[in-house]
Amino acid sequence: MKVQLATFQLAGYTYGIEVGMVQEVLRQQSRTRVPLAPPAVAGLVNLRGQVLTAIDLRSRLDLPERPEGVEPMVVVVRVAGEPVSLLVDSIGDVVDVDSDTFEQPPDTLSDAGRELITGAYMLSDRLLLALDTDRAVAG
Repeated sequence: MKVQLATFQLAGYTYGIEVGMVQEVLRQQSRTRVPLAPPAVAGLVNLRGQVLTAIDLRSRLDLPERPEGVEPMVVVVRVAGEPVSLLVDSIGDVVDVDSDTFEQPPDTLSDAGRELITGAYMLSDRLLLALDTDRAVAG
């Protein structure tokens, strides 16, 4: 069975989210900081009058901080019917993956990474990590 995943990069890794969960992809958006918010909450984004929480996936996945001066791109996903913005390094393509190539998350991931990854797909040129969007946003 084929599955379509929208891909993005974070710290040199390729991640994917089911296409049906993605509302839109945007260039950098200005964010308003939220005092006393958890580290993964990078602020609030105003998307055409709708206020969305911005989640920094680097923080959620226990990856190194984004280099100074590098602005993230935004993937807006729908979780429980509500839009949430995910901050990523760059956007990839939509890929078709075969469920036969699905494997357990690699042992080399951090504990935080393993909790938020449902598994991995072997592509011809790289490993694609399937992000559990609900868990990534819930943290």
